[in-house]
Amino acid sequence: MLPLYARGFGISTAQIGAINAAFYLMAGLLSLPSGALSDLFGRRRLAIIGSAVLSVGMGLLCFGTSYLTLAGIYLLLGGGIAAFGPTMMSWVSEIAPPTHLGRAYGWYTTALFCGMGLGPAVGGAAAEMLGFRSVFAVGAAVVVLNLWAVRRFLPGFTPAAEPEKTGQPWRKDLKTVFSNRPLLGCWAATFGACLVAGVFFSFMPLHAAHQGLDAGRIGLVFLVQAVANALFRIPFGVISDRAGKRHYQAFVGVALITLSISAFSPARAFSAFVLAGLALGISNAVAFTSIGALIAETVPSRFRGLAMGGYNACIYFGLMSGSLLLGPMIETWGFSAGFWVTGSVNLPFAVAFAWSMRSYTACGNDPPKTVSQQKGVGKNTPESRNCSDKRLNGGLR
Repeated sequence: MLPLYARGFGISTAQIGAINAAFYLMAGLLSLPSGALSDLFGRRRLAIIGSAVLSVGMGLLCFGTSYLTLAGIYLLLGGGIAAFGPTMMSWVSEIAPPTHLGRAYGWYTTALFCGMGLGPAVGGAAAEMLGFRSVFAVGAAVVVLNLWAVRRFLPGFTPAAEPEKTGQPWRKDLKTVFSNRPLLGCWAATFGACLVAGVFFSFMPLHAAHQGLDAGRIGLVFLVQAVANALFRIPFGVISDRAGKRHYQAFVGVALITLSISAFSPARAFSAFVLAGLALGISNAVAFTSIGALIAETVPSRFRGLAMGGYNACIYFGLMSGSLLLGPMIETWGFSAGFWVTGSVNLPFAVAFAWSMRSYTACGNDPPKTVSQQKGVGKNTPESRNCSDKRLNGGLR
């Protein structure tokens, strides 16, 4: 709702892109260190801090009326999501057995995108009846419930990174993680796909409004995209686990994202926007279900927060780049040209991902977790050390 809300105060298209970019900038800058902190000090603590910051930021949106004010609030919100996102993604990989990583991320991201779909759809309808400020107040209350849920249902967690038990210096392992070619390829694919998403979230509402769609129908386009994104992650998560070729599935998804965002260029009618949103949602489901599981496979558990932090940083820097860099171009050339160019920009990142996955083989020596092993998540067992060594070598055998 933010682009439509800001438009009411006379804020330009490029400035709206910059406001969204402020959120993505802060989230991107803090995701990597937040993920590393969750490795060292525990997931629950970071999740609680992130939820509290998000609730405060949503409440402050009720009082934002200018470009600088809204940009400042979005910086705060970016910090909150940086603390929350990598923590939760790391938790999923530690709870799920290696044989079910695709399905676990499928269900987790289904919940994520159901929320992202309901937000714009419900917010669009509520904004027409109650106004934007009421929507933001309700959002703040919802995040307070989320804070309660984190404290009530998520257990305390023993930090995964225990340098004295890993067998080699933590900093030496850290350098090896950053030279992990498949991990870097996953980050590159994530950045490119999220650059596309940044254009979609920031400028699709303005493109649709320019074609005569009201806030309610624009919200429905978001809903279709998010529901497709969510629901298709479940079957594609199963396919990812059973086929054992996650990197192929991820590449197909990234390529389809390029085609899907380009479909918004000729869109004029409501049905055309809905179909393009449906295609984009399915494409993201195909790609990201496998990418999340690939990242979990390429690094040992004691650095999974760091790896997921880098993944989230690429998400937010990609979203920021789409909003900030392409905003002036869209304002100058128009929406149709902007969506075509966005699709083209994603191609080099797809090629980089394909190159990074040459000769990739998943670490297949992790035995299925027993109940006792799941309770001891993050422990430095002989089995985990064996697979961790292969993951530090980039998943190549």
